[in-house]
Amino acid sequence: MEKWTDGLMQIRIARPTDKMEKNIKFYTEGLGLKVVGSFKGHEGYDGVMIGLPDKSYHLEFTTHVDGSPCPAPTKDNLLVFYIPHKTIIDDICYKLFKMGYNSVPPENPYWEEKGITIEDPDGWRVVLMNDQGI
Repeated sequence: MEKWTDGLMQIRIARPTDKMEKNIKFYTEGLGLKVVGSFKGHEGYDGVMIGLPDKSYHLEFTTHVDGSPCPAPTKDNLLVFYIPHKTIIDDICYKLFKMGYNSVPPENPYWEEKGITIEDPDGWRVVLMNDQGI
C-alpha cells in the first residue's frame, strides 16, 4: 500500500504578515534566499514564496487587503537553517546586522551552542546553526 508521503511533491510553510516588503528583504537580501513565486489579488490576498531555486520546499508570506497581522510568536517558534560553514553564517549575520537585525538570546540554550538566533520583521525567530543537521 502506498503511503501518502510517496506522492508528496512540495512543502510550503505559510503565514500572514503586515510587513511583506520587510520580510522579502530580510529573507532574500539578508538570508540569501530567492523569490520563487508570487501572486496578487487572489480573493483579496497577495503572496510571495521564498526559498531555494529547484527545491520543493519554501516559505510563503501572505497579506490581505483588510490587514494581515501576524500572531505574536513564542520565543521558541523557530525556523532553523543548518549551515556547515561558519564563514557563510558570519557573512549572513554581517548583512543582517547592517540591515538592523541583531542576534537575540534563544529560549532554549541548545541553539546557542552552535547557532545564532535572529528575529525577522514579524518577531519570528531564525536560527543559523553551524551544523550539518540530521
